[in-house]
Amino acid sequence: MKVIETTKAPGAIGPYSQGFEVNGVVYTSGQIPVDPANGQVPEGIAAQTEQSCKNVAAILEAAGSSMEQVFKTTCFLANMSDFAAFNEVYAKYFVSKPGRSCVAVKDLPKGVLCEIEAIAVK
Repeated sequence: MKVIETTKAPGAIGPYSQGFEVNGVVYTSGQIPVDPANGQVPEGIAAQTEQSCKNVAAILEAAGSSMEQVFKTTCFLANMSDFAAFNEVYAKYFVSKPGRSCVAVKDLPKGVLCEIEAIAVK
């Protein structure tokens, strides 16, 4: 097992890693839309989805993988009414159309609107 760490994605805000590589498979922790450069969260579901996708991409890149190698995602939304707007941005990043679960949850860390985790091959 290899821990994946990069300054191009936000650091963990709890006792976990940004990601792990195990036998050529990369598992990212859920990525909320925190800009790693300044710690800020953008406004609105589209901008937050964009930042979450960028954070996932940065971890995958640090592991030697990419968004095109993702075969499964799990997505969390604070409000299912954001589903269409979330999908519009998500589709620009996950062009391989990986398997996905997408659920609404009561709350997300820092009051954000979305969180994305991914599993990819290296």
